[in-house]
Amino acid sequence: MKKFVVLASGRGSNFKAILNEIKNGGINGEIVAVISDHFDAKALEIAREADIEAIYGNPQSGEYNEWLLNLVRSYAPDYVLLAGYMRIVPKEFVAAFPKRIINIHPALLPSFKGLHGQRQALEYGVKITGCTVHYVDEEMDTGEIIAQTAVEVKDGDTEETLSQRILEQEHQLYPAVVRLLSEK
Repeated sequence: MKKFVVLASGRGSNFKAILNEIKNGGINGEIVAVISDHFDAKALEIAREADIEAIYGNPQSGEYNEWLLNLVRSYAPDYVLLAGYMRIVPKEFVAAFPKRIINIHPALLPSFKGLHGQRQALEYGVKITGCTVHYVDEEMDTGEIIAQTAVEVKDGDTEETLSQRILEQEHQLYPAVVRLLSEK
């Protein structure tokens, strides 16, 4: 059984999709902790309701990065899953978990890196966008791609409507990738 630590900053919907797949027996693993850089993150509430250790760390602390690295190491996870974690993980963190940090991004990388991938896709005028699960490396959204799902950009799409359709695909793709990782 694989052990996962989840880093999340917000609503926790991708974390919840993975958790549901674990509960349904589709992923041979367990989430041992959820760590957030926002004290009021919905992801922490979801973790508490599921009896998973839910931890807030203050990113304004001068020692946040070292604290996070030591905390995650203490769980000895097989993988660290970034699920809406809106911080760049430091190089020391990446070095400590090579090819073991996974992220989901709301665009077809290598296009539209960084924040607001959906808005970038609309502004650029692409007809197809989507989501990407990738390994995290030292740069932002440049790690090796594990899997992608395409989403059509429809006439009249807004950032909100496109984001919602991409999110629906994220909730399928991310658990599928975690399932494959759990079988390694």
